[in-house]
Amino acid sequence: MIELKAYTAFVEQHLQTLNIPEKPQQLYDPIRYFLTIGGKRVRPILTLLGAELFGDAKETAISQALAIEIFHNFTLVHDDIMDEAPLRRNQPTVHEKWNSNIGILSGDVMLIHAYQHLGKIAGEKLPEAFELFNRTAIEVCEGQQFDMDFEERDDVSIHEYIEMIRLKTSVLLGCALELGAIVAGAGEDDKKSLYAFGQHIGLAFQIQDDILDLYADPEKFGKQVGGDVIANKKTILQLTAASKASPEQLEILRQLKDEQDNEIKVNRTRELFDHLNIRQDCQARMEEHYELAQQALKRINVPEENKKPLLSLASFLMNREV
Repeated sequence: MIELKAYTAFVEQHLQTLNIPEKPQQLYDPIRYFLTIGGKRVRPILTLLGAELFGDAKETAISQALAIEIFHNFTLVHDDIMDEAPLRRNQPTVHEKWNSNIGILSGDVMLIHAYQHLGKIAGEKLPEAFELFNRTAIEVCEGQQFDMDFEERDDVSIHEYIEMIRLKTSVLLGCALELGAIVAGAGEDDKKSLYAFGQHIGLAFQIQDDILDLYADPEKFGKQVGGDVIANKKTILQLTAASKASPEQLEILRQLKDEQDNEIKVNRTRELFDHLNIRQDCQARMEEHYELAQQALKRINVPEENKKPLLSLASFLMNREV
């Protein structure tokens, strides 16, 4: 079993030692603030586990793990501006606490800091690490653009949605793991299999996220259940329902988009989804990606004992309630 708290504490300890200047205060205070308001730290932990999988100590990959976490937080700062989100991790977003211009500029500096930490790798491994990181950064931006495009469309397919979450979420998990493998000097086939493991875990994680938004225990969830329904967001549940619904059911879904009473809106949508077995269908899709992830991990040529922490973390992510 993986001691998640120990890995999280290890990442937090190194985040606190980042050399963030004091001035200009308006530029650097938001960075300090955002990096200390929490987060699961799953991505940097994956980098550490990727190195350990091939026999390296986690300390050897901490700079690259920090690069992944700083980059991830940079994307969140900018995403919050684009989404006009008031809260992140139950705290005011950077653009709300300061303003959008400061959020953009502070985010830009975070991106540069990510590259600085990425570059702290053995010289012969630098080109490969930069190629992977650059490709991933572009793909994450592509995923965000698709997500914004989908807001204006009523004909988004399930295939398109899966590709969007692959780009927006999953590729960064694959990148985090592969960076650890690069640090440890893993072989090409093993690196590809580890990336595939991360990508499928990422897809399963996001599908689980969509399911939890509507079906989580309100006392454990920590935020409003049904938030995606209230916001008329396209999720795997909504798109699966649209693909299965009769014309009459589609009309009910269309009318529910304009329902002003949030409780009625969420409850009636859930009732319709239950009638169509949407939760079970999405659960099956999630489990399919989880199985593909496990198959990818089996292909990696290391002792089975080395794989246990990754399997433990994957199981934790798939069985979470928040």
